Amino acid sequence: MDPLLTRSQLVRWRNAVFAIFLASGLSIATWSARVPAIRDTLGISRTDIGLMLFVGGVASILGLSVSAVILARWGARRAMLAMTLIFATGVAVIGVGTDVLVSWPVVMVGLVLWGFGNGCLDVVMNVEAATIEKQIGKTILPLFHAFFSFGTVIGAGLGTVAIAMGLVPGIHLPIMAAIIVVIGVICVANIPVREAAMDAAQPTEQKEGWRERLAVALSAWREPRTYTLGLIMLGMAFAEGGANDWLALGVVDGHAASEAMGAAALATFSVCMTLFRILGGPLVDHLGRVVTLRVLAVLAGAGLLLFILAPNLPLVFVGAALWGMGASLGFPLGMSAAADDPAKAAARVSAASTIGYVAFLAGPPALGFISDHIGLLNTLYIILGLIVLSGFASGAARPIAGSTVGAGRSASRAE
Repeated sequence: MDPLLTRSQLVRWRNAVFAIFLASGLSIATWSARVPAIRDTLGISRTDIGLMLFVGGVASILGLSVSAVILARWGARRAMLAMTLIFATGVAVIGVGTDVLVSWPVVMVGLVLWGFGNGCLDVVMNVEAATIEKQIGKTILPLFHAFFSFGTVIGAGLGTVAIAMGLVPGIHLPIMAAIIVVIGVICVANIPVREAAMDAAQPTEQKEGWRERLAVALSAWREPRTYTLGLIMLGMAFAEGGANDWLALGVVDGHAASEAMGAAALATFSVCMTLFRILGGPLVDHLGRVVTLRVLAVLAGAGLLLFILAPNLPLVFVGAALWGMGASLGFPLGMSAAADDPAKAAARVSAASTIGYVAFLAGPPALGFISDHIGLLNTLYIILGLIVLSGFASGAARPIAGSTVGAGRSASRAE
């Protein structure tokens, strides 16, 4: 049984996991900001960069795939620290491989560590965040995802500063890796041991009970609700990942606008998504998860359709804004729903989020292949169809018996 926490302990726990989400976003933006410099220093082609991204994506999917085993063996608290150290090491290796060793294979090794650590951490930190949400009794998972977005903004900003100062990746990336390690160590020190997050209270319990925890983790894959929640998250993961990779290019190639307008449209999408993640918790607690998901699916679908068909650039930007708003909460609310039963929260969040993250990582490259044959804007209709499916699956996010998080005020009053 998990012990009760004081308010100060709960606040420290919440803030520590906020910072873990931020550190993950920080690492992703740090790498992304230095891709041009890495390419130039190593003298590699865009095809080579594509291969590097593919390898990092495969490593991330591997991390997602083994997250249930790692959670069962170590628990969320230990796993978060281990994965933070692994992906921070990857960031440092990328920098050293670029400017010290000038070795493409070493950079690839760094990308494998970075991808694996981040992929596994994505599941583990969401398990921890869902545990916090149940402890608080309010919908706050969207806010955790907003901190991930803050991390990407900060990482991009610091990358810009590093470039302006003339810092090569071999200096910039190890510095950022050290900062991430410090964040991870400090944060884990403020995270309590919780049975709901599969943390073993004693070393002997860790050794003796991990097979039972693994059996619980794998049992979630035999539950139909896991796959329906995964469908909600899959549709919105495609909506988010597709925008990140193809929205700017869609503005340039599909609507004959400048590269600057493409970047501005992507920024519009990202800002609207982040704002809705900040404001999403109170909205869900008022309307309930199911109503919110259905409304946002309509919003995302309408925005994407407008983006595809818009006859002028201002409407393209309106479409990008609606697309970002609508795609903002599907993923975190799917995780929140998966965590309704505290006894199986870790297992269900791990299973459902793996479905969504595989779509997030593998979906956009598949869209790129299809777009070579039917055109980019036409390819976006595939995302539209998945958003519609996500909306139809939203009923699976209804809180289970005994859970009040995400029920909405009308349901709470009825009880």
